[in-house]
Amino acid sequence: MNALFITATDTDAGKTFVTEGLLRAFARAGFNSLGFKPVASGCELTEQGLRNEDALRLMAASSVKIAYEQVNPFAFEPAIAPHIAAKKAGKSINMNQIVTNIQKNSIKSDIVLVEGVGGWQVPLNSTQTIADLAQQLAYPVILVVNMRLGCINHALLTAQSVAQSGLELAGWVANSGAAHPMPRLQENIATLKQWIKAPLLVELPELKEHDSVYTDAFDLMLRRLSDINLRTIV
Repeated sequence: MNALFITATDTDAGKTFVTEGLLRAFARAGFNSLGFKPVASGCELTEQGLRNEDALRLMAASSVKIAYEQVNPFAFEPAIAPHIAAKKAGKSINMNQIVTNIQKNSIKSDIVLVEGVGGWQVPLNSTQTIADLAQQLAYPVILVVNMRLGCINHALLTAQSVAQSGLELAGWVANSGAAHPMPRLQENIATLKQWIKAPLLVELPELKEHDSVYTDAFDLMLRRLSDINLRTIV
């Protein structure tokens, strides 16, 4: 079983879209894929319990099917920071429970993708952040950069923090679809390519989600991941 951890420069940067796209790309390549969204706030109360749209999208894109509660064990209704949402619900986000759940349910998968929540240093409880979860899992990291004003600072700080965590940054994604058109887009991408040591895996344009260009982009991303780190990815 091989795995990747998907993080981003901030919330609504396109983590779910990238994770979903990669899951489907791995499936097209003949691999059993499984996505996890361990922590999610902003859930809807249904007859089945709290459900998060992002987690449901990952379930639909995964070729290995498991129960919702295993994909998203910590679900909270208000769309607020997860540690605050957990406290409001009278719960505590347990890191060891998350890791054990992922390891237990990943046995039948060729590839596992774990999507974080918010950015890299979002607190999960009073002592641990998303970075701590990624460290415990020890998976290579993909950074989704929301291409908007301020993204250079956010991306460089995140890449630096990933390195300080002792984790491999397998690559980054320039996502223009998560923001309004950015002035001087290509110049900003060129700056990030210069400063981030990990490779740019793909540029995602501002298009409709189901445009065929996106399918081609994620297939390209998968090939580039394989070229960069064959032993880890496939």
